[in-house]
Amino acid sequence: MNIASDTDQTIEKPGFRAGFVAIVGRPNVGKSTLLNRLIGQKISIVSSKAQTTRHRVTGILTNPDAQFVFVDTPGFQTQHRNALNRSMNRTVSQVLADVDLVFFVVEAGRMGDDDRRVLEVIPENAKVVLVINKVDQLKEKARLLPFIDSVRGLRDFAEIVPLSAERGSNCDTLISAATPLLPEGVAMYEEDEITDRSERFLAAEFLREKLFRLLGDELPYGIAVEIEKFETEGQLRRIHAAVIVDKAGHKGIVIGKGGEKLKRISSEARVELEKLFDGKVFLEVWVKVKSGWADDERALKSLGYE
Repeated sequence: MNIASDTDQTIEKPGFRAGFVAIVGRPNVGKSTLLNRLIGQKISIVSSKAQTTRHRVTGILTNPDAQFVFVDTPGFQTQHRNALNRSMNRTVSQVLADVDLVFFVVEAGRMGDDDRRVLEVIPENAKVVLVINKVDQLKEKARLLPFIDSVRGLRDFAEIVPLSAERGSNCDTLISAATPLLPEGVAMYEEDEITDRSERFLAAEFLREKLFRLLGDELPYGIAVEIEKFETEGQLRRIHAAVIVDKAGHKGIVIGKGGEKLKRISSEARVELEKLFDGKVFLEVWVKVKSGWADDERALKSLGYE
């Protein structure tokens, strides 16, 4: 995996296009799956639970015609009005004010109030591509065209592209349609780079994904991951991580009987990190209690929230 550095040389090609693209939508419409599919590698965590993505995650796609710098935003939150959710919504608004193009992602056959609220947050002067995801899950395929007609009038969309991020169908069409909408310019990253996020950040995200996936309905609402130490020795990475929970009673949920739950979470995260980093990973994980962290602005900043 290639991560951007501060010394990268930019790419100059006549007629080349490059720009920042925000991927926005309500929780669970498939934004992270789409980002991973477009760049061809997993860098943004995926879960069926809302609020999986809490940070901006930048993915980079470079082809002969253009460079897309994708920003995968948190799903815009309309519930749980605490400092964490205010931070997530602030992130969405900041991203939208500073991009060249927006991919507004909705689920095929469903345009609810939460989707409309997200659409209202997008600036009026923004170029917006409507991405209709999960078309493979639409039981009655004949519903797709009437659905497109019903949402077409909500905004002057630059393009409308139905696709399946999970299966990868029509994703090339999305890139082809979006390329002319980017400004002409010089590429900002090398051709083989796929993210500007650090390995430390990605380690925390991948561990957090396993917490979401393996704890299921037991997952405490106030949960986060803090990387306390990250050391590289050749191809070996030594990572010491703390799982932060809001209440003492949540500690046992994460650890599990005899420590088996935490052991499995750590093991599966380590396997994925070794694939991501293409090297051996030593991962040590423990659980800490920080009461009220999700509603504490200072605690949020210490955990990397903006």
